Amino acid sequence: MLGSVLARQRQATMDAEPLVRLAQDGDVRAFEALLERRLTSLLRLAISLLRDEAEAHDAVQLACVNAWRELPRLREVDRFDAWLNRIVANSCRDALRSRRRRRVREIAVSHLDPVRGADLAASSGPGPAEHAEQLDMVRNAFDRLDPNARAILVLHHLEGRSVTEIGAALGLTVTTIKWRLHRARQALEQALEIERR
Repeated sequence: MLGSVLARQRQATMDAEPLVRLAQDGDVRAFEALLERRLTSLLRLAISLLRDEAEAHDAVQLACVNAWRELPRLREVDRFDAWLNRIVANSCRDALRSRRRRRVREIAVSHLDPVRGADLAASSGPGPAEHAEQLDMVRNAFDRLDPNARAILVLHHLEGRSVTEIGAALGLTVTTIKWRLHRARQALEQALEIERR
C-alpha cells in the first residue's frame, strides 16, 4: 500500500516537472495547472494550521502570489511540492502572527471598558493595570523571538497542534520539531527574564 502511494507521488512529481519549467519561463497557464492539482491539499494544510477556513483561503491565495513571484528562483524543480507547502506554511505563520497581535489588542482594549474594569478591580487577582503590564511584557518577550520560534510556539501552544502535525505541515521530522519547540521555549523564558528587568 505505502509503496503504491509513494509510486503515485513520484509519478505526480515527474508529471509536474515540465509544467514547473514552463511556469518558471512565465507561462501562467502552466502555473495555474500546477496549482489546480494541489489546491485542495494546500487548503487542507492551511486550515489545519489556522483553524479558520476564510483565513486559510486568504493565506493560500497570498502564498500562490508569492510562489509565482519566487518560482523563477526555484532550483530543484522536483521539490516543487515541498517548496510550495513551505510557502503556504509561512503564509499561515504570518496570519497567525497577525491574529495574535489582534488578539492582544482586543484583550488590552477590553480592560479599558469601565464596566469590565470595575469587575476586574474588585476581584482578588491582578487589576487591569497589572494585567495590561503582564500582557505587554509577554508580547514584548514574544516579539524578541525569531519568526520560526514564534511560529512553532503559536502552532503548538495556541493552536494545539501536535509535533507530528507541525512536522507534516512544515516538512520537518518530529525530532526536529521537538528540538525547535524546546529551543523556542528556552528563548521565550530568556526573553521574559530580559523584560522583567
